[in-house]
Amino acid sequence: METKQLSVEFNKQDLRRLIVPLVIEQLLAITVGLCDSVMVSQVGEAAISAVSLVDTVNVLLVNAFSALATGGAVIAGQYLGRRETEKAGHSGEQLLLFMGEASLLIMVLFYLGRGFVLGVVFGQVASDVAAYANTYYLIVEASVPFLAIYSAGAALFRVMGNSHISMWVSLVMNGINVAGNAVLIFGLRMGVEGVAIPTLVSRMVAAVIMVVLLKRPNLPMRVEKLSLRHDRYVVKNILRFGVPNGLESSMFQLGKILLLSTVSVLGTASVAANAIGNTICTFQCVPGNALGLAIVTVVSRCIGAGSYERARFYTKKLMKSAYLYMTAIVLLITVLLPLIMKLYNVSPEAADYARKIVLMHGFFGILLWPAAFTLPQALRSAGDTRFTMLVSTISMWTIRVGFGVLLGRYWGFGVLGIWMAMFIDWVARAAFFVPRFHGHRWETMGLRE
Repeated sequence: METKQLSVEFNKQDLRRLIVPLVIEQLLAITVGLCDSVMVSQVGEAAISAVSLVDTVNVLLVNAFSALATGGAVIAGQYLGRRETEKAGHSGEQLLLFMGEASLLIMVLFYLGRGFVLGVVFGQVASDVAAYANTYYLIVEASVPFLAIYSAGAALFRVMGNSHISMWVSLVMNGINVAGNAVLIFGLRMGVEGVAIPTLVSRMVAAVIMVVLLKRPNLPMRVEKLSLRHDRYVVKNILRFGVPNGLESSMFQLGKILLLSTVSVLGTASVAANAIGNTICTFQCVPGNALGLAIVTVVSRCIGAGSYERARFYTKKLMKSAYLYMTAIVLLITVLLPLIMKLYNVSPEAADYARKIVLMHGFFGILLWPAAFTLPQALRSAGDTRFTMLVSTISMWTIRVGFGVLLGRYWGFGVLGIWMAMFIDWVARAAFFVPRFHGHRWETMGLRE
């Protein structure tokens, strides 16, 4: 059977078919997260605390694997742009192998370091919280390799332009998770095991589905076999493209975790407002995140074909869409904000902080977020990952964390100061990424033979 060839020309219908499932997938992940938190709350406060603590580490892993897989899949995207489908499929096989081996190593390290994570990283917690955390940790960390394989498969389907697959597999995975939580928590009256087991099972199912689907004939690229032999050239490119992506994501998440400790000393109202703000503001960023993933698909194939002008053209086109859709969703959330705030039973002080956070985030999000976070996806797709990693990491730790602590704790701005520092961080990122994109250095960073 002939392999389907891909073009580097994308009309409006092509882009719509790519973007809409990505938006749905982003919304799905956020919504399911909210449903999970509501169901976990039925187990009790100790269980909520335990799951929340362990998930601070798990969120770091989820983001790191997703970023690593996306960076690695860029290699397959560039080969597809060159119309070298066999090499694209081979690079997909190597990405799955690399992600599998790396995740197994991480899983073993997490189990060996369980005492350090639970006892030192999480600090002194109540005995019932510690017991719940230990149970949840033991079950959920077994899902790490399956999460990595799922992330790799989703990234590979996206660079093929088939975001419907990643959307539907995500729907199945999250559906199993939510249904499993409901059955085990409400039906069988289980504790944190009822939260952890569905997470493990859903990730196992998602990983298997991804591998099976990648072996289908007539795909633009096909993973014919799961080889255990390493191709040094491909692995070298995976390391060059993917590892900076993964490190950047990890450093970003670590910085956010560190800032949570700053928020916690500002009082209950600040903690509640920060949590509400994070939840609502995540929805504001959905279009920008989805358009960023679309840029990875489009630009990687254009770069592979050597069509840098098309890469620029589509990046600008998708950036305009990111600004337009982010403006629309920010305005919608602003109109609905009084109704949304009624859902939260918090003090007037916390509600006031939360409203200010959401409004500030929306205003600066419209101005800066796509330039700070969507645009660098074009640079990463071209292989300019070291530059984006350095800028993002330095800006995160010097500006967002440094100014966040100063503004929040020492200069009297409280929780609002921490969010102000984040907006300053966006300015710095955009100040580096926009000139870089308009230059030509990133055009020399593609696959190296």
